[in-house]
Parts: sequence; C-alpha cells; structure tokens
Amino acid sequence: MQLCLTIEDLPDSGSNHFASTIRKLKQKAPHILVECLTGDFQGKIEDVARVAQSGLDVYAHNMETVEDLTPFVRDRRAKYRQSLAVLAHAKKVVPSLITKTSIMLGCGEQDEEVLQTMKDLREIDVDCLTLGQYMRPTKKHMKVSQYVTPEKFDHWAKVGESLGFKYVASGPLVRSSYKAGEFYISNILRQRKSNLSATSLPESSPSVSP
Repeated sequence: MQLCLTIEDLPDSGSNHFASTIRKLKQKAPHILVECLTGDFQGKIEDVARVAQSGLDVYAHNMETVEDLTPFVRDRRAKYRQSLAVLAHAKKVVPSLITKTSIMLGCGEQDEEVLQTMKDLREIDVDCLTLGQYMRPTKKHMKVSQYVTPEKFDHWAKVGESLGFKYVASGPLVRSSYKAGEFYISNILRQRKSNLSATSLPESSPSVSP
C-alpha cells in the first residue's frame, strides 16, 4: 500500500515549518522581505497566528474564486468564508502585515460575484489583489468557462483601486507571484519601515547658548 501525505496532513498543517523557516531567514538576512503563501490551515486561527507573528512581511492566501464556485473550483476542504477568516486573523494579530490574495477569472463567475468578492476582501482590509485568467492544466481539470478580455481585466483593476486596495494587478497572465506586484509591494514595505524609523527617533535636545 502506498501512502501519500501533504503538508496539510500534519497536525498543525505545516504552520510550524512555515514559521521556523521565516524566522531563520530573518535571522540570517534581516533586510530580506518575506512573502509567505499559505493554505487555510483548516481554519485553525492559532496556526494562522503562528505564521503571521513569525516576522514575515506579506501574508498571502488565495481565495481563487467567488463564493458560489468555491466548492467546484477549490479543494473540497476549502471554504470561502474560512479563507476570508484566515486573511482577517493575520491582519488582526499583526496589523502592520500586508495581506494579499488572488482570484482566477474564467471559471464561470458573474460580474456581480467578482465585485462582491472584492468588497468582502476590502471589508477585512486586504491590501493587495491579483486577478488572472484560469488556464486548464490537464484534461482532468475543470474546463475554461471563458477567456476574459484584457479590457475586462483593466476594468477590474480600476474597480479594485476605487475600493481602496493598495495594489491591484489584473491581466490574463497575472499570477499571485506577479513580478511587478512584488516590486510595488516591496516599496510599500520599505516606505512603511522608513516612516516607523523616523517616528521612533528620539527628539533632538534644544541647543543652549553659552
């Protein structure tokens, strides 16, 4: 008998491995900006907190699709509201964290469903969103329902910006690890750290004339 295990099969869904790796990276090279893309840890908020508090800069967890399509598009264990709770809790335990998620279009979603998903994400203060075209990896996977036009992707980018996302990458070839997004997010982080350093500097003593 062959037994195949994944990280999700561990008691902590691998959260200790994630956290330990991030801490070691930061210890060796504190200047490195770390983004961690995790699963939903089966909704266990203590595992979410463990990773969020490990020292990383960007906490990423992908919604993948709209609520009604979640049971058909994602792993059967994945839940739309559970994923929202993961992103919300990461921000709750470390408010300075940048949170990030990704949605695939072309799975059969309706415009109003995409808009509602974006609104749900902003309600929990998710900072960054990427939207890309779903591509069928193999014939065993779900068929592409629609090839979304570049103009429609541009539309969703404008909608996302109007809703208050700090960064939106939207295009047929965009993925959650979009390079332009990584550059932009790194600038947000560096600016934020610069501002924190400036506010934490002690006030200079007034000069006194002899």
